[in-house]
Amino acid sequence: MTAMAANEPELQQDLLHRVLTVSRHLGASTDLNEILAVIIDTMRDGLDAERATVFEYDPKADELFTFVAHGFEREAGEDHAGGTREIRIPATKGIAGDCVQQRAIINVPDAYDDPRFNREVDKQTGFRTRSVLAIPLITHDNELAGVAQVLNKRGGAFTDEDEQIASALAAHAAIAMKRGRLIEDRLVREKLERDLALAREIQQSTFPTELPYLEDFDLAAWSEPADQTGGDAYDIIGLRGAIADAAVNAGPATNGNEPASRAYLLMADATGHGVGPALSATQVRSMLRMGVRIGAGLSDIARHMNEQLGEDLPPGRFVTTWFGELNVAESTLSTLSAGQAPLFWYHAAEQTFEDIPADTVPLGVLDDLDVDSPRTIKLQPGDLFIVFSDGIYEAAPEQRTGQFGTDRTLEIIRAHAGESAAAIIDAVRDAVMRFTGGIAPDDDRTAIVLKRLAESER
Repeated sequence: MTAMAANEPELQQDLLHRVLTVSRHLGASTDLNEILAVIIDTMRDGLDAERATVFEYDPKADELFTFVAHGFEREAGEDHAGGTREIRIPATKGIAGDCVQQRAIINVPDAYDDPRFNREVDKQTGFRTRSVLAIPLITHDNELAGVAQVLNKRGGAFTDEDEQIASALAAHAAIAMKRGRLIEDRLVREKLERDLALAREIQQSTFPTELPYLEDFDLAAWSEPADQTGGDAYDIIGLRGAIADAAVNAGPATNGNEPASRAYLLMADATGHGVGPALSATQVRSMLRMGVRIGAGLSDIARHMNEQLGEDLPPGRFVTTWFGELNVAESTLSTLSAGQAPLFWYHAAEQTFEDIPADTVPLGVLDDLDVDSPRTIKLQPGDLFIVFSDGIYEAAPEQRTGQFGTDRTLEIIRAHAGESAAAIIDAVRDAVMRFTGGIAPDDDRTAIVLKRLAESER
């Protein structure tokens, strides 16, 4: 009988004790860094080695990665301080990589005699590697969580007994790593969702809560982002005389408030959707307000916006923008479109639509924007001016059988042209919902409808 066989009952009892101990420690924490530290300490101390490293496996990149503080710097007696420098290696190279490929323990008694060993690591750290035991960490559902690599068995090379101990510990370690990673991913996702919700709240707070009262005109606006935050923005600024006055946005004249004599209108649609485009669209809104406050004209505002966005936006990003200035007394609308199209002017007397083309390219595309004076149109009683973002026209059902389109949109507007601006938007919005089956939008949807009231509506 061999010595190992004679000690088998004692070995099994010791192994069971170690497995139960590490299982208890691993189950006591849900923090991934703490779990990794427990695995490292257990592997190192349980196998009487000098160092241990746990590499997590990244299946998308097919790489193994670890952090210095719970990898190469973690020796017996060290406290875990949290990783700061990530180290990544291909999952096809080195001893750890071979462990991944074989999904089996790799026992190397002399590292410097093994061609798979990378001596550069020792050169960088000043550590001398003698023996290596690489253990695949595989969950009960055969998913590779990572590789534990234990270095320098005290007193010689790693033994068959060490491999047996490592195998028993590895299954528990893999399950704990997977649980810790799932919890960490969930916490990151929840934090991201909270941050996005806050960003949405901030963005929504920039939209007008009440629209200015415009005598003989009706105005409505609506926006729905595709994500928590959208790349669309709109603004409507009422003015008395030459100075923007926030008090104008406060109800009808019957409440003692003067009606606005002019109004500036804006729709901005930044490429993409999410936090980045939302910031760009909100930036456009802020620049419009500053331009209005200093009395700049639409053309100058557009040029200065373009210069600023050209400096701020990353390559390939731009903002389609529409500016409008309503003169209430003259019933005229000055309109300037930087890539925002189509725009529609509904002539109530003829019940026809006029397509107003864009005046120039989107903001942020060219260094120097060529902008002419805004086009000015005279709105007749019952006329509408329609500004919708492309998220409405391009809305599609889940089966992708077609888009909502401009023709369908205009027919709905024509059918509801005698109603309020808000009712027109509601009709289009409801029709889009029916057409798409109520699925979440792929793109932000924003609408502005300006109506000059007919005599019978005043």
